[in-house]
Amino acid sequence: MSIPPEAGGSFCPGSLDYKISTYPRFKDAADGFELGHELANQATGDGILLTADGGRYAGTLFGAEGIGEGELVFTTGMMGYQESLTDPSFAGQVLTFTYPLIGNYGVHLNRSESSSVWPRGVIVRHAMKEPDHRDSVATVNDFLRLHNVPGIEQIDTREITRNVRELGTVLCVFGPADKEDMLRDRLAKLTSPELDDLVDLVSIKEPVVLNHDDVDELGNRKPRLAALDCGIKFNILRSLCHHFEVIWCPPDTSFEKLVQEYQIDALFCSNGPGDPAHPGKASAAKVTLAAAVKSGYPVMGICLGHQLMGLASGLNTYKMRYGHRGANQPVVDLVTGKVLITSQNHGFAVEDPEAGMLAAHPSGATSPDSENLHGLEVKVRYINANDRTVEGLDVPDRPCFTVQFHPEACPGPHDAEGLFSRFREIVNLHLGVE
Repeated sequence: MSIPPEAGGSFCPGSLDYKISTYPRFKDAADGFELGHELANQATGDGILLTADGGRYAGTLFGAEGIGEGELVFTTGMMGYQESLTDPSFAGQVLTFTYPLIGNYGVHLNRSESSSVWPRGVIVRHAMKEPDHRDSVATVNDFLRLHNVPGIEQIDTREITRNVRELGTVLCVFGPADKEDMLRDRLAKLTSPELDDLVDLVSIKEPVVLNHDDVDELGNRKPRLAALDCGIKFNILRSLCHHFEVIWCPPDTSFEKLVQEYQIDALFCSNGPGDPAHPGKASAAKVTLAAAVKSGYPVMGICLGHQLMGLASGLNTYKMRYGHRGANQPVVDLVTGKVLITSQNHGFAVEDPEAGMLAAHPSGATSPDSENLHGLEVKVRYINANDRTVEGLDVPDRPCFTVQFHPEACPGPHDAEGLFSRFREIVNLHLGVE
């Protein structure tokens, strides 16, 4: 297998202490500061944010020069802004932080969730100019400049959040205040980023083994797992490498290739951006998932991977009013009765087989009806305690389950991190390993 072109950076999931040079290494989004990469021109002056529902907000530009445009969403985390900025699930969106002080502990090396900053624009109340942390290597302002992403601050993010919660996510554009007429024309022509194949944009292009011939604490070879990358977060890869020998794969890798060429023991499907029903790379991953379930292989999915499992099972997916993006989402396990506090980042959901579309977007956007590709019944295992939306599925007759939330949350609550251990136990049982 070939090493992707971004190899050679500071991210090395196969080596948990980041010291074993024989494992492949990959670019972290903050590596450019160590390497002295050039920053984009600094944005300055008055800015204006326009939203498709008629909103107009004055602010001050920061980050890189340019126009920010996309779907306006918000996240409620009080920390973890670097992880959010580098989460591929935000591709195509303009990200609003509800917490007012963003950048107070700066940007750190080896703390990103990918090799890039993915939002097409960033909105904050205050972008902190002087971080206060001994490990900081840059400001958020320079982090955006490193990746050529524009930002706007001094915006009333509370008002934006209230509007999105009430009216649903909308398209938006921001830039220099003296170009407002041009921005209005641009907003009028703006199309939803969900029409693009965002999964293709953010996913790996060539497969690579992260921890070849890795063994567990007892010296036993770890089961071989294929991780379909629909926009996978770095900490998911770290978590998987704790339990498996991981092959990091493009989302359109066929199940037949995974079995015949790579001899996998199990399959995982990651988080990612956009509409799960998009006919591009996401649909290819759905077909691979369905084939694995039908063949009896252990399967786990997170976030978009969960939604693709829903589609593969004949359930519809739909756009949510404003989604779940933050670190304190309560989820009920319907089997144990326990409540997990979870980290989440998604704007689509799987339709409840009985209750239908809950917390749906005013547009009513939903996937076309589709067939059950694996022919098996699925059961809702987890639901959101706030709005009762589906948060996880089990396949009762197969070693398969999915969750909408992020068990690997980094930073975030640790309530659900045991789900990776649960999957390893499922795989061991499937393989007859005690």
